[in-house]
Amino acid sequence: MPRFRKTVPVDDYVLDVLMRDLVLHDQQPSAFLVYLFLFGRAVRQRWRPVEASLRMIADDTGLSKSAVQTALDTLRYRELIFTARIHATAVPTHRVLRHWI
Repeated sequence: MPRFRKTVPVDDYVLDVLMRDLVLHDQQPSAFLVYLFLFGRAVRQRWRPVEASLRMIADDTGLSKSAVQTALDTLRYRELIFTARIHATAVPTHRVLRHWI
């Protein structure tokens, strides 16, 4: 069975507006990569929150943990994701906020 069985549709907003805002305006290309990673996972999970630690995201995107941490801070500040934890040492869950719809 092929590893990639499902395509993930990406809204025009993500490519036409968000990429320019995060990469050029905020100078955070890592934030755009992390957003795409979380967006893809959320689509595959039918928009349920994505459970992923800094290490998991770093390993899957090829970024460093500090770059992922900065990217997540930027995405939370821009209100593109919401992160929650059950307790301080739990793996966080990230909800992709699609507020442009």
